[in-house]
Amino acid sequence: MTLLFKKPSVSLKIILIIFGFIFFSCSTEEKKKVETLPEFFPDSLIFDLDKKVMEKKAKHIEKIFNKLAKGNWFNGTVIYGERGKIIYKNAFGYGNLRKKDSLTTKSSFQLASVSKMFTAMAIMILKENGKLNYDDTVNKYIPEFPYKKITIRHLLTHRSGLPRYMSVAHENWKNKSIPLKNQDMLDLFIKHKPAQYFQADKGFHYCNSNYTFLAIIVERISKTTFDKFVNQNIFIPLEMNNSFVYNMNGDTLVSDYIKEGVQGHRKKGWRYIKERNDYLNGVMGDKGVYSSVEDLFKFNIALDSGLLVSKETLKEAFSPGSPKYWKRNNNYGFGWRIKSKEDSTVFHYGWWKGFRAFYIRDMKNDKVIIALSNKDKGPGSSILWNIIHEKSNCLGLAGKNDPVPNELETGSYY
Repeated sequence: MTLLFKKPSVSLKIILIIFGFIFFSCSTEEKKKVETLPEFFPDSLIFDLDKKVMEKKAKHIEKIFNKLAKGNWFNGTVIYGERGKIIYKNAFGYGNLRKKDSLTTKSSFQLASVSKMFTAMAIMILKENGKLNYDDTVNKYIPEFPYKKITIRHLLTHRSGLPRYMSVAHENWKNKSIPLKNQDMLDLFIKHKPAQYFQADKGFHYCNSNYTFLAIIVERISKTTFDKFVNQNIFIPLEMNNSFVYNMNGDTLVSDYIKEGVQGHRKKGWRYIKERNDYLNGVMGDKGVYSSVEDLFKFNIALDSGLLVSKETLKEAFSPGSPKYWKRNNNYGFGWRIKSKEDSTVFHYGWWKGFRAFYIRDMKNDKVIIALSNKDKGPGSSILWNIIHEKSNCLGLAGKNDPVPNELETGSYY
């Protein structure tokens, strides 16, 4: 277990100063110097209060994941933070269940669909650099694309109506020992032109095809491969040293297993076996990013700080792409699912070939929890949501008007 204790934020000190100013201005004396405030609220006391709550929160999360790990329900890594500070991080289990090599919080996992936020970020970076507009048609950058009225925005928000490329490949990619790559996928769509589920912007349908074509757009504009663009424009600037986009750019045959990162596992009968590589892993954009919880926390800080794109640009990524979509509680922005019934909460889950990934951002209360697992079976997201929904905050004396809690709320998570 790793804990990080730091002095409270500047905003907290400002709140205390304002409180002191109001208190003393109400007294019979004409004025009191604000400098006397530390005598009543010394930094050491504030730090001790924060430290005590942080310790309780960390122990609470530790208890939850220890129980999951001991029950063989969780094999992976987790990180929880508030206001840019790590409250808790830990690793449970092994990168390869046969070799028993211990995981660390720097271990790299396949993010599956959580990868989509990086594809969306690549598009937003190009937008800020004046290389594209969201309402440009896909044909502007991929002239051979067989659908004429689909825009980049439609791809980002899953409103294109495109069919699933995995189904198209399953029927038409005959030799599955050869990797299917993004250009190959495009060629299949050109040759067979599978019917859309609906006309562009006439509905919502979450579909991996959208983000594979976004990756092609990134390549056409940048004149480099998608994996290199993400590495050069996201991973390297943020020092996400344990992150990469898995690709088969130079491969002519599908390898037996993926050697990079930790090994994915699937349950077969009573035991877990290593998940083999797959011809679909040659397609990038919808999946394929490998990262660690520590690297993803760096990415989270970058989102809060506007390090990759401006906060104005990012705001649109967290805005509902289907404002009239009423069939489900959650909406979709640019690479993020949006919790419609909660103020400023976005998230994404991922599942693919022996990996599960969870990423939840509560932007109102500045909380984040990320969990990565290299088993295809395990606990659901409700455990993480329960941690996020606890009213107690560790830093800055909880919410704007909340007092320091005496005890953290606890609940049943099993």
